[in-house]
Amino acid sequence: MENLTEFEEMYIKRIYEVHDHSPDAIVRTSQLAELMSISSASVTEMIQRLANRDLVTYIPYKGCRLTPSGFHHGACVKRRQLLLEILLSDVLGIKEDITEIACRMEHAIDSTVESAIDRSLGFPVKTPDGKKIPVIGRDIDEEHRNPIVALDDLPLESSFEVVMVICPPSELPALESAGVTPGATMYNSENGPMISDLLIRWADSVRLLVRLID
Repeated sequence: MENLTEFEEMYIKRIYEVHDHSPDAIVRTSQLAELMSISSASVTEMIQRLANRDLVTYIPYKGCRLTPSGFHHGACVKRRQLLLEILLSDVLGIKEDITEIACRMEHAIDSTVESAIDRSLGFPVKTPDGKKIPVIGRDIDEEHRNPIVALDDLPLESSFEVVMVICPPSELPALESAGVTPGATMYNSENGPMISDLLIRWADSVRLLVRLID
């Protein structure tokens, strides 16, 4: 995120969240201190630093507003958080502390990884719990809108591409010999998943992440 530190990104994201809810609001120093759980003096120092980088407009004794550049950066950080929340919950099946984990991870990925996650998820517009995903600066590839989902989420009588196989190592040889590997094209029949005309069975510990083929 263009040489911003993790702490700077957190400030920008918090200010963005306030602006996204109340676009005309001045984000008060005391308000930001409460959101960041630090002193008002530390907030003032950081706001001045961000103002020197043209990310916020500092309003002495009141607070700040994001500049267009700051708004763009804030939207990107927030989008990464929300995309990671979807990845963690819907793809990896994690149910606990999703937001906390995503907030730690959002600072460790760059725009290339963000775009790959966004594309793999099918460019979602909201999280499952209804949070709006920012679109500013988003790189949408219209040719790759089909998201990665669990096999159980696919409709019957549909074709799909295997994206990832999650299973114990002991199950891999049998799956590979049957052709169930990333990139394989399969069919979700009423009797179960098939490769060509071969019905495939596997243990309950096997989980497939797939992409629907139109």
